[in-house]
Amino acid sequence: MSNAGAAHDASRPARARAFDADLAFLKRWSAPLGLLARAMLAYIFIISGWSYIGQYADVAGYMAANGVDSRLLPLVILTELGGGLLAVFGFKTRWAAIALCGFCLLTALFFHMGADQTIQFQKNVAMAGGFLTLAIYGPGGWSADSWLKGDS
Repeated sequence: MSNAGAAHDASRPARARAFDADLAFLKRWSAPLGLLARAMLAYIFIISGWSYIGQYADVAGYMAANGVDSRLLPLVILTELGGGLLAVFGFKTRWAAIALCGFCLLTALFFHMGADQTIQFQKNVAMAGGFLTLAIYGPGGWSADSWLKGDS
């Protein structure tokens, strides 16, 4: 019976056999795609954290206006900029991902609960899910964590 299937596959045109229905190429490219995914997740946090340094007073005022103690701003900058960089480089990735997951959820709850903030709320929940996935599965092969463990 398995021979019949093999014979059938051999008679199919090469183009039909080349279709990768299981997306197996993702396994072959998992290390560089993992780096790309980490960079995509962290991008917004690195940019925001960096910009908060230059707009410190404005951000502190925004936080205070939303009931968040502005003395937490250095922690916000450290979480966004530091956590984002750790995620990109894949160093202490799971810890950074957990911190950024929590940060996304807290930001959604403190700043995006209004009726006019639905999309921002959903965006933050989605990013939290991405960081939770990163925390569960780890950074992949192209990461400092992997290199330090000698996995690459």
